[in-house]
Amino acid sequence: MRRTVAIIGGGITGLAAASWLQSRMPAVRIQLLESRDRLGGVLQTTRTGGFLIEAAADGFLVNPPSAVELCRRLGLEDSLIATNEKGRRALVVCRGRLQPIPDGFTIMAPSRLTPLLRTPILSTAGKLRAGLEAVIPRGGDAEDESLARFVERRFGRELLDRLIQPLISGIYTGDLERLSVEATMPRLRRMEQQHGSLLRAMLAQRRKPAADAGSGARYGQFATLRDGMSTLVDALARRLPQDAIQLSSPVSQVMLTGDGRWRIQVGGSQARRLDVDGLVVATPSYRAAELLGNVDPPLAAELAKIEYASCAIASLGYRRTQVGAPLDGFGFVAPLIEKRNILSCSYASLKYEGRAADDALLLRVFIGGACQSDLLQLSTPELLALAHREVAELLTIRGEPILEHLVRHHRVMPQYHVGHCHRVERIERRALQLPRFALAGNALRGVGAPACIQSGEKAAEYIAARLDAEQELSHTFCA
Repeated sequence: MRRTVAIIGGGITGLAAASWLQSRMPAVRIQLLESRDRLGGVLQTTRTGGFLIEAAADGFLVNPPSAVELCRRLGLEDSLIATNEKGRRALVVCRGRLQPIPDGFTIMAPSRLTPLLRTPILSTAGKLRAGLEAVIPRGGDAEDESLARFVERRFGRELLDRLIQPLISGIYTGDLERLSVEATMPRLRRMEQQHGSLLRAMLAQRRKPAADAGSGARYGQFATLRDGMSTLVDALARRLPQDAIQLSSPVSQVMLTGDGRWRIQVGGSQARRLDVDGLVVATPSYRAAELLGNVDPPLAAELAKIEYASCAIASLGYRRTQVGAPLDGFGFVAPLIEKRNILSCSYASLKYEGRAADDALLLRVFIGGACQSDLLQLSTPELLALAHREVAELLTIRGEPILEHLVRHHRVMPQYHVGHCHRVERIERRALQLPRFALAGNALRGVGAPACIQSGEKAAEYIAARLDAEQELSHTFCA
């Protein structure tokens, strides 16, 4: 009898899992169940008014290479483009003005002391305190601690508030007082343990050949697809059999049958039952908790404890002549200490080619997150007006935008709070006890497209191994 694997969730994680299974085990029947009427999850590319607008991520890191490798397997290698070579740096709002993040300052720590000493972002006292990091003894005896506590312990409060908080919040949209250093930036702890100091560790790495130049985000390590992130979603969908993709198919219930198979109740306009041999749940953890509540209550309880943040992305288009400030970077971040109403702003059409006409500028403004969630109660016109006011003031923009587009993302960014790593271990131990079952997505071990792709492929590989092992065992008994 032909074996069947169901994948709940048609975002990039579920699609990656389905693609892996289709290519490695073509005899297995795949059922990809997506509650919405389209695939891709938060990834969606729109073209309007001469602009290319991304609803969520507009690119991905090339290392880890999972996203790039998937693009190559799908025949999309010629569509890959890197960030523009000019302007690979970021800025930060400092006392109401934009200042360049010091050269050599990454999300981790400074690798060059001279730019840090010269920057107007930090006071003299803040620079001296940051420099003392090189002689501060190792700490962190606790198994985990918050990012805020770790950075303040090593570099002092001013460097945390002015540089590291806005850069890390740009990734996790989270509260550094609660985010786990072990789950989000484990390399920081390794650097402290191995070198006794992050400054000494970064200076040692500087002696090696540089993989990237600039400051802030590692722009040289990013890539995207020429026609947008939906290109990847569409290519994955085309590789799957037509009967594999089930849109508008919300799953209402999951249970185990007496013979160890999975029974899935699919709602929607035509309710139906689906019995399958293997199951991958590639949904947010709170949705996975709902589905698994009757299957494994302790597992569901752990999944439900992972919190999520929400945000909105306002895409604003302007004519270049409207902008009075120099556009000498790929965007800026706004520290909470500045009391702005936005988290960050990406100069999308400067970062990647083909996002706007040569005489136009596309900005992506991020609002909300864990620390400013109250702003998301505003209406769409109010959020668009807020985003315009903020960037108009900082970039000296005259007149109104020629394009406005807003997308809200409700509970999309998992928050890796202190203790997250231990919770993940407990979740994975429980999941291993279920037959031919795997969890996938960004809730456990990494955010961003590469991490989601890697998670989906790893889940599919695990299910395939379990199916093969059971089939081999069956053949042995039959023989």
